[in-house]
Amino acid sequence: MQDLFDKKEKGKTNKKQRPLAERMRPRRFDEFLGQEKLMDENSPLRLAIENDNLNSLILWGPPGSGKTTLAKIMANKTEAQFHSFSAVIAGIKEVRETIKEAKKRKKFNNRKTIVFIDEIHRFNKNQQDALLPYVEDGTIILIGATTENPSFEIISPLLSRSIVYKLEPLSREDLKKIFKKALKDKERGLGDNNFKITEEALDKIVNYSDGDARVGLNILENTANYLENKGESKINEEKLNKVLEHHALRYDKKGEEHYNLISAFIKSMRDSDPNGALYWLARMIESGEDPRFIVRRMIIFASEDIGNRDPQALQVTVAVARALEHVGLPEAKINLSQGVTYLATAKKGNNSYKALEKATQDAKKGSYSVPLHLRNAVTSLMENFDYGKDYKYAHDEEGKPNQTHFPKEIGEKEYYKKENNE
Repeated sequence: MQDLFDKKEKGKTNKKQRPLAERMRPRRFDEFLGQEKLMDENSPLRLAIENDNLNSLILWGPPGSGKTTLAKIMANKTEAQFHSFSAVIAGIKEVRETIKEAKKRKKFNNRKTIVFIDEIHRFNKNQQDALLPYVEDGTIILIGATTENPSFEIISPLLSRSIVYKLEPLSREDLKKIFKKALKDKERGLGDNNFKITEEALDKIVNYSDGDARVGLNILENTANYLENKGESKINEEKLNKVLEHHALRYDKKGEEHYNLISAFIKSMRDSDPNGALYWLARMIESGEDPRFIVRRMIIFASEDIGNRDPQALQVTVAVARALEHVGLPEAKINLSQGVTYLATAKKGNNSYKALEKATQDAKKGSYSVPLHLRNAVTSLMENFDYGKDYKYAHDEEGKPNQTHFPKEIGEKEYYKKENNE
């Protein structure tokens, strides 16, 4: 079992051996910043922690939002036996050993056991299934922490027996308070060095943090080490830029943020907002999204949301896809931008898409036979069975031929109506 929560504060000698982000981790509610709604004094979660009356729960939120910190506060507050694991390095074998001890503890001492699993989404379905019986019978109280959407990553039976609490990225104001405190705190922070920071440098660290306090504290620590080696104490943009050569935006191409960004991108184009669409396009490209995924979604959009209101939209988007294959990034960003602005400003219409959905509903009603007059008589035998009989050839008719194109069980339908300017 990995001890994620060492309750003993490290001595001064060991201070530098622990990262600043770990040293500054809040120990009590009065040190905890952010998540005001979740951690209000009268909130269900706060009261459950204060009264040591927890049930199984999932803490879901982005990195650095306070999930592990909350678990540590719970560990300090509870009278239950608290065991912590990281799903990255621990397996179900270690958890089962803890469950075995929990059974004895419950039977002989009537004492509860809380099992905290950090990054629980790293456990596969079988590993999560193994926890279920012991959550159900109360052998353990499970607390899981995850950065991924529990709907996709946690099995339904486990979800139904847990309360999901969603944590939000930390606000700019909260991040500033955390970084200023780290600079002043002489016990756990950088207060011994008397560093001064400009507002511009502080804002830049906040921007780079992207809602993650740990990222910002790591940047602050690296900058402090750099200045300490130079015998300086002022943190300004010039010094900060030397530490920050590149900042990777938070993005997981397989996680929820992947779907959130593409959703915002599509909806911006659907609402005919080229500026919003360009912003989300830039976010995805800068985050390392596969541009082929973006252009595939654009091709779908051209038919689903524009259709015959502007048939050229599909041609333009397919041309962008070809340009991407020929040119590649970074130059193909220009082609993507052209395609996105065209799609966003084009007239919108989804008649073709809606018509297909209606037709699909009827198609699912049954595998009805094709009417004889619509079949091809490719052999004399088929002709003897009236294949193609009474078929009216459109080019020999004036206007639309008077014949049905549906199975008799379905009858005549009108799925598609042309819009005025089609």
